[in-house]
Amino acid sequence: MQKICAMVMAAAVAGWAATASAAEAPKEEVIQVPGFADFLAVDGSSVWVTNRDKVERWSRQGKQAESAMTRACGAMTVFRRSLWVADCKEGAVIRIDSRTGRRNAAIPTGIANLAGELNVVAGAGSVWIASDDKGVISRIDPATNRIVATVAVDPGTWYLAFGFGSVWAVSAREQSVQRIDPRTNAVIKRAALGKEPGFLAAGAGGVWVQEQGDGTVARINPRSGEITGRVKVGEVLKYGDIDTGGGKVWLRTTEAQTFAVIDPKTLTVDARVGEAEGSGALRYTRRGVWTSAHDVHTITWWPEPAKIAR
Repeated sequence: MQKICAMVMAAAVAGWAATASAAEAPKEEVIQVPGFADFLAVDGSSVWVTNRDKVERWSRQGKQAESAMTRACGAMTVFRRSLWVADCKEGAVIRIDSRTGRRNAAIPTGIANLAGELNVVAGAGSVWIASDDKGVISRIDPATNRIVATVAVDPGTWYLAFGFGSVWAVSAREQSVQRIDPRTNAVIKRAALGKEPGFLAAGAGGVWVQEQGDGTVARINPRSGEITGRVKVGEVLKYGDIDTGGGKVWLRTTEAQTFAVIDPKTLTVDARVGEAEGSGALRYTRRGVWTSAHDVHTITWWPEPAKIAR
């Protein structure tokens, strides 16, 4: 009888602990965004969202601003009090005042991927975009809103990230990651990637590239430029997004969950969060993680990322 009572008590304690754990888990906040909410860029406590013929700034309290565009496309960046975003129809990088939403400049760079799978990034005092599918990255000086240099890269280079003092560029066609020295505007290192490489992020001790066709994320040593490991996440990683922060890698996925959290030291998946809801973007902040899901017309705020990733 004592053994049975102990088992019952243990089960009750376990059930209470599970309930307490569930109660402590941070609850996401879903915001309805009509249209096609896709790429994200963090701007303080708000986030900019591409939405076909405009970009919009949303906070947890609702829409704060918008700016009309011909066709907003690709991942954006906020730099020097401006939002920098590609317009696939104009073939230009558009500079928007991040406080007022007013359009300040259009820099005719060309767009390497007219389907909109590309990044605008900032680093080394400049703004960078993959501007020609034949293999060109353009460097913009924000002081003049002009192209000041171009970099010859592998054909089919669309995806960029800046980190560890370098521009990192992924060619989907050549299945390569290239390290660009901003002092010389030249590629100084190449490494081979897996199938259908896509978006990438620099941080958490490495450069992290989605290998969409393999369902893996590759880790690149930022010093050597060599691939030093991979994380198997799923069968495929189609049309997702990736970011780093809080000592983790945050991967927006399309299969089985909304996003996954990767431990960069052990190369394991620490958490799988949310239901699968199609393609979208992800951006990390210390207070929470933003995700978008254009198929269901939402953006979502996931608070307390430290609790999500523990």
